[in-house]
Amino acid sequence: MKLLANSTTPQIGENIGRHTLFWLLITNIAVLSPLFDKTTPWTLGICAICLLWRIGIYVGKVAKPPRFLVTSLAIGAATTLALVSKQIGLLNALVNLLLLGYALKYIEMRNQRDVRVVVLAGYFIIALTFIDHQSLLSTMHLLVVTLINTCVLVTLYQDKHSFKHTAWLGGKFLLQSVPLALLLFLVLPRFAPLWLVPNMKEAQTGLSDNLAIGDIGKLTRSTELAFRAGFSNATPTNAELYWRALVMENYDGVTWRQDAEIKKLQKEALQFPPSRPSPALMINNPTLISSKPQNAAQDNSHSIRYQVIAEPSHQPWLFGLDVAYSQDDNVANLPDYRLLALRNVDQRMSYQVESWPKAKMDLMLSAQQRQINLELPSNSNPRTWALAAQFKMQHPEPKPRLSAMMRHFNSEPFFYTLTPPPLGPQQVDDFLFENKAGFCVHYAAAFIFMARASGLPARMVTGYQGGEFNPQAGYYSVYQYMAHAWTEVWLEGEGWVRFDPTAMVAPERIEQGFDAQFDPEQSYLQASPFSSLRFKSMPWLNELRQRFASIDYYWSVWVLGFNQDKQKQVLSGILGKVTNTKIALFMGLCIGLIVLYIAYSAGLLHVNTQGDPISNRYQLVCNRLARHGIKRNDSDGPNQFSQQIIEQYQHSAPTLCALVQTMTQSYVALKYQALPAEDYQRHLSEFKMAVKQLNRYLFNAKVRAKLNLA
Repeated sequence: MKLLANSTTPQIGENIGRHTLFWLLITNIAVLSPLFDKTTPWTLGICAICLLWRIGIYVGKVAKPPRFLVTSLAIGAATTLALVSKQIGLLNALVNLLLLGYALKYIEMRNQRDVRVVVLAGYFIIALTFIDHQSLLSTMHLLVVTLINTCVLVTLYQDKHSFKHTAWLGGKFLLQSVPLALLLFLVLPRFAPLWLVPNMKEAQTGLSDNLAIGDIGKLTRSTELAFRAGFSNATPTNAELYWRALVMENYDGVTWRQDAEIKKLQKEALQFPPSRPSPALMINNPTLISSKPQNAAQDNSHSIRYQVIAEPSHQPWLFGLDVAYSQDDNVANLPDYRLLALRNVDQRMSYQVESWPKAKMDLMLSAQQRQINLELPSNSNPRTWALAAQFKMQHPEPKPRLSAMMRHFNSEPFFYTLTPPPLGPQQVDDFLFENKAGFCVHYAAAFIFMARASGLPARMVTGYQGGEFNPQAGYYSVYQYMAHAWTEVWLEGEGWVRFDPTAMVAPERIEQGFDAQFDPEQSYLQASPFSSLRFKSMPWLNELRQRFASIDYYWSVWVLGFNQDKQKQVLSGILGKVTNTKIALFMGLCIGLIVLYIAYSAGLLHVNTQGDPISNRYQLVCNRLARHGIKRNDSDGPNQFSQQIIEQYQHSAPTLCALVQTMTQSYVALKYQALPAEDYQRHLSEFKMAVKQLNRYLFNAKVRAKLNLA
């Protein structure tokens, strides 16, 4: 209940109060700050000019800008954005246009109607920001921004109150909106977006569908989170975590690329989602199950079930362990055993996956596929051709030949490094016979070249290998620096089989993870001085880091991952059998309770309509004193009644006298004086504290007995 004197309640007028102007200065910075990375220098400059001009208006140094100046800035800014929209992307151009409109409207405000327009635009910008910033930390930041924006509205109606009171009242309004937000979150249907988000045209961190020798080496300098995965029935070891993302089959001697047919399927996936049979169909057919040994958990369950939460990459490819299959509506299962999002992953995306490690891939290989995966650039790497011919002559059978090729990397003095020496035009020859130093792409490319040269179809697979296990929540975090490349060779009767020559040179990299092979300070931490991954070497800080990461993970699982299936489960637990009638009644009941609570908080349902809250509290204290024998006559004013108590009890009860005097002084000031906002709040706090202490004082039986009170 708010204790507000009618005389101090400001009326709504056309002028903008200084309290409102002060909150607007804070709001302007708060609303724009989450989108600074999306703004162009021109937009940022205009926003800064508008803010500085408003500060000048607030301190009384400059006047409001003329309308022609604001109009000129708007036309110039819009023209500039139109010229650069192709470079920055349509969505970024629209975001910049909205920010410019917000800033220019902010500087030309002249009355309270303009303030309301700015506040509504601020809410729209906050909602737009949430599309691209959905982590728990970002959400908490946006809640603070929403609170600040709400406080501007509060000041339009409560202009004479202190900064603290305005913030408290704004927070109260936000808390009152939480039940309705939760209700809508729970019962509204989960539909796919009705529109496509335009291309952001921003820098992308992650794998690309074109792979040159140095590309993955660049990713090893990145601490960005790629995705997280939580397993429900079996947790693989680090050596089993080969996260498939892309398959490269075309090679021109320098760059690996996806096959044109696969790229066409990806492009048309939204209109014509590609599909392939679930690996579960292979389990009942012994001829379709590989003989590779698996751990006991996998042998018993045949499949591994897990949930992946992918970070925004602005690319469509997703991640899964072999052989992955997803039944999510927004995920396509490609013929090359990859997972593909039907839309680019422009915000966090959660999807369910089931993998069958024992299932075989493509037992039959078409003539076209065989040709694609045997092609090599002509007149390239002659020494590698000769080495492949030697392997074929010594080992006519494919499996012994491939084993010999793998042992070659172990028997020769090859070195695994993230900073290999440069290669010449004959890249594979230079690597195999001269440098003998490189990382995963070097070894995978050399192995594929030898396999193809010896007559075995082979291709490159890129993705991530390993993961950082979080024991607090039981999931793996996979970072960009864990990017990896390996090979697949097609064998008769077995289909595509994985071979990773990196494991022959640096087994620690595969079995124990990236940190077991490389110094973080010389790799992914080198360009990230403020990364939280630096805490990994400090046990207690690392545990704290993982606890915070666990909270964010649960937020992603239960809030961002609240799909239609989870919605049905929750509603079934509340309503039993879910029907439209039950949902309508449930919504009606909840909305009715919310409306009643808001009406009560606003004073619309207050039973006692006589007097104001301050007078009511004062009268309650007087009634309590009367019950204890200290009666106030109807003709006595507050000061006279206080003086009577002081004269009677100043020696026997000085505490009682001090509390009554403080309460009376504050009461008189609140009721009969026109106080500034700060003085009003000070007297209000003193009044409430005195009333509280006085009630506690009179409740003490020993005190009453000592003073001979009834």
